[in-house]
Amino acid sequence: MGTFAVTGSASGMGAATKNVLAEAGHTVIGVDLRDADVVADLGTAAGRASAVREVLSLSGGTLDGVAAVAGVGPNMPDSSAVMSINYFGPVAVLEGLRPALARSGAGRAVAIASNSATTVPLIDDALVRHALAGDEDAARARAAEAAAAMPAEFAELTPPSIIAYASSKFALARWVRRTAVTPEWARQGVLLNAIAPGAVLTPLMTGSTGADADHDPDEFPTPMPLGIFGEPEDIAFWVHQFLKPEARFTTGAVLFVDGGTDAAMRTDAQPTPLTF
Repeated sequence: MGTFAVTGSASGMGAATKNVLAEAGHTVIGVDLRDADVVADLGTAAGRASAVREVLSLSGGTLDGVAAVAGVGPNMPDSSAVMSINYFGPVAVLEGLRPALARSGAGRAVAIASNSATTVPLIDDALVRHALAGDEDAARARAAEAAAAMPAEFAELTPPSIIAYASSKFALARWVRRTAVTPEWARQGVLLNAIAPGAVLTPLMTGSTGADADHDPDEFPTPMPLGIFGEPEDIAFWVHQFLKPEARFTTGAVLFVDGGTDAAMRTDAQPTPLTF
């Protein structure tokens, strides 16, 4: 049995992931703002450093896997905080715990992105660039600027931090793709992948959209080909698959677990041929 760290373990997809791993017999170190083995605020540099330090202490310095699930939704009014929590939080945790994953000999890491990165037409290129450059101060400032400058026709229809939310998840997925193939990860045997959930019935989604179990999926703002909402366990299932030792030949992947929404909206976006 292995030792795993799960951020956002107190609710939603994080709690479901923790339960799946625990039921499989693993030791799970939960990280969250409350009700967790490690209580830390991943929206701050100090909180991230504390989380990494405590996880390393509890794990003895060796981890079999990390699931970076913690995040907030676009309904949060502070766009700067959304950027810090959703992008800089998971990146810092994953980077900080990479050596512990390498020591296991078959480390696995999963980040939770979102299909909003490809189905929301409000990605801010400058915000993504600041994030990928690791400049949190610039990213926070740009997130606030972008929210204030949102066209009125969008502002009336969307959550207040939708630009920061979609951009943070886009940047996170791109970071995973770029990072997974570097020697520090790939040649150390540490596999890194991302999952892009769609409309999953978690507190994050219901708080952002007002959708609930009784809501009609066919009235949802984006297509729902399966005609159902996802459940946290649907995401936890795939997180578990990526974290298994047998998942030895998959890294740098972004898996859409969204009931077909991305495929319905961007049918011909993938595959894209390599051109010279």
